Amino acid sequence: MSRLSHSSPATPSPPPRPAVVCFGEALWDVLPRGLFLGGAPLNVAYHLSRQGVAAAIVTAVGRDFLGDEVRRRVAAWDLEWAGVGRSRRPTGVVRARLDAQGIATYQIIRHVAWDAIPWPGPRARRPAPAALVFGTLALRERPNRRILERLLAAWPNSLRVLDLNLRAPFDGPEVIAYALRHAQIVKLNDTELARLAGRESLSVTALPPAARRLAADHGLPHVCVTAGARGAGLWWEGAWYWESGRTVKVRDTVGAGDAFLGALLGALLVRGTDPRAALAAACRVGEFVAARDGATPAYTIDRQGRPHDDPPARRRTRFG
Repeated sequence: MSRLSHSSPATPSPPPRPAVVCFGEALWDVLPRGLFLGGAPLNVAYHLSRQGVAAAIVTAVGRDFLGDEVRRRVAAWDLEWAGVGRSRRPTGVVRARLDAQGIATYQIIRHVAWDAIPWPGPRARRPAPAALVFGTLALRERPNRRILERLLAAWPNSLRVLDLNLRAPFDGPEVIAYALRHAQIVKLNDTELARLAGRESLSVTALPPAARRLAADHGLPHVCVTAGARGAGLWWEGAWYWESGRTVKVRDTVGAGDAFLGALLGALLVRGTDPRAALAAACRVGEFVAARDGATPAYTIDRQGRPHDDPPARRRTRFG
């Protein structure tokens, strides 16, 4: 508990920004248009920072040029980077291919730095963050699972947010079951939900019962389903909300789901938005990012959570 100040009079201090820790991979996406820093947890941390959240990343990079550049970019984005460990393994790289619609497929290199994320030790954030975000990809190796369990034990009251983010061949049933067992909120796309429901695909009308079943089977109070251009749905403590997508000219879809998740959590944690409005705000940010190159375009949001391209002269400006 903080001490009370006896100085008088005093201007009330603004409330502290909510903090979120993102655990998992930091890597470089090799796209036809260039090399872009990514990895779902790092992308989510970036987009949380645009929302006014004090975002931190727990990951590992190599002792190489790409690792140095990760740390430089993370610091420039004003993310907490004390949890970015160094490894003798190389920094992670993913080769992404885009189809005519801008949809990406991935070749994810194995045995890289983020496969063995070190325990952040005394550098771990204190006090506990409002939420801990993690995905399935970084759980492909057992050492990372042990580190995640230690973080969960250290922060038992932090909201546990799972970005399912299934990527073959690192998406076996053991990893999925493990991740769901440790989650309180799950974000996944409609293809992933169909797979868990044992279906080839799901219509918009089939999404609510599938989300409700997933929530019931795993004791989840919150399930969020993105469905590309169709929109997104949110199962929130027994109620279903739906937001239809808006048409944008897609550049690439890399990071759009991560932007969506960052915006959803930002709306809920920073602005105290109700679930329906938070879902709508998240869709707008996801669409905005899909219409731009790479996973982390420069942008700001206004007080309603609407994204705007960030002019170069203002790229250090933050919401709030």
